[in-house]
Amino acid sequence: MTWAVLIPIILVSILKIVVTCLPTGTVNWLLRKFETHTKLNENEVTVTLGGKRLEGNEKINVVNYFNEGIFIKKHYIHPGSEQNYLQPENSGTPIIINVNEGKRNVRLLLYSYSDRIDVVKQYRKKVVAYSLISEKLQESPFALQAQ
Repeated sequence: MTWAVLIPIILVSILKIVVTCLPTGTVNWLLRKFETHTKLNENEVTVTLGGKRLEGNEKINVVNYFNEGIFIKKHYIHPGSEQNYLQPENSGTPIIINVNEGKRNVRLLLYSYSDRIDVVKQYRKKVVAYSLISEKLQESPFALQAQ
């Protein structure tokens, strides 16, 4: 009976020590894996606006403004209502960012409003929507074209 109690206590103690002493690189990898608003690298993305591909300084500005955005909240998408987020009413032309992350291709649709940016993230068969604040992206000429 005492061994049946002592062994689980020892195993849980060892697990607790291992989990609380993870290296910084491992912790950062775990956080990035479950992050909703990921930071983009301008070398791995293509940015289009209204069918026109943005290059050079315009592309770098859009990516930097997106990276500087502050996450507000995540929107729950009910099954079957994905089209309402992919093509919202009165939204204008979205800024489309295609990201190649290894084997995974991610498509980000950015809809600009006066008080927020709505981001719809598409990968595989999943759709995730969230809002962020990026004053520079909302005030940029790209946002004016998107409204």
